[in-house]
Amino acid sequence: MHTLKEQVPLAPFTTLGVGGRANLFAEVTTEQEAREVVEYAKFNDYPLFVLGGGSNVVISDLGWPGIVMHVKIKGISQHREDEHVVYEAGAGEDWDTLVATTVAQNYGGLECMSGIPGSVGGTPVQNVGAYGQEVSDTIYRVTVVDRETAKIRNLTNTECGFTYRSSIFNTTQRDRYVVLKVGFSLQWGAAPKLEYADLKAYFDERSTTMPKPTLSDVREAVREIRRAKSMVLVEGDPNAKSVGSFFKNPVVPMDRFLKLDGEMQARGLQMPSYPADEGYKKLSAAWLVEKAGFHKGYVHGNVGISTKHSLAIINRGEAKASEIQGFMGVIRDTVATRFGLDLVPEPVFVGFDQR
Repeated sequence: MHTLKEQVPLAPFTTLGVGGRANLFAEVTTEQEAREVVEYAKFNDYPLFVLGGGSNVVISDLGWPGIVMHVKIKGISQHREDEHVVYEAGAGEDWDTLVATTVAQNYGGLECMSGIPGSVGGTPVQNVGAYGQEVSDTIYRVTVVDRETAKIRNLTNTECGFTYRSSIFNTTQRDRYVVLKVGFSLQWGAAPKLEYADLKAYFDERSTTMPKPTLSDVREAVREIRRAKSMVLVEGDPNAKSVGSFFKNPVVPMDRFLKLDGEMQARGLQMPSYPADEGYKKLSAAWLVEKAGFHKGYVHGNVGISTKHSLAIINRGEAKASEIQGFMGVIRDTVATRFGLDLVPEPVFVGFDQR
């Protein structure tokens, strides 16, 4: 059996820097080790939590009562399957390292998601996306351990049930699978995706010197834009102790949007909106947070809002997880009161249901 450590502090494994201890902790570097931990947890009836890069979790001050499995499976490979060129990466591989590798080899499909912190294994869970791309656009398969059977299986893109910031891994099959590796079907020489407003503006300003941006140009532009918002992890940056965007952009039916838009115009406000599925509109969570009174740099005791990004709740020093959770609740209640909208948090909350 893989070696288990006892009473391991979890806060250092997260970008937010909060959380208690794991009763038992296992770092796994191979698929077989992951299977062994799954089997051990199942046999002993221990609750199992799977930790990746720690960039999208809020861990309770009480920690985790069972086993935390820290997935560190590495490796990036490229091969051809049927008509697809597939880049396969271990779940513990750094996400931005994978993006850099694909862009350097002139394969398109991930370039707009440059600079996102965390590991590859977390990306299908949340259907991670940024600047007009989502991982579901290119995921070919996800290799997992089924926690019910302790067997390894491959799930197709369709079987993953991707929707906006969602998949079976965080909805209908939550806690059933442990992601081991992810395969992405990418296209050599693909034109970079330039649909997002920030990216369009960036290249419009540089149209004389950069008339036809390459994949590498777009990657560097995204990283520069993210750095300006403290959304790239930089040692010593006080804004970096966060999980990035804390709330999902609300997606509402068209009739609800038209009513809300009319109400905002009556108040003299221009509410941003973006295309979504047919009959729906996507709203800006950042705009809603700011208009609810939570401006950049807002301070709420030991927590607050990033000075550069209004969607990032930050740990200002020695915050507890309960303070993060409490401040989140204040923001959600205020937005609900003023706009009638429920902001859904993006990060996973771990261990908060203990008594």
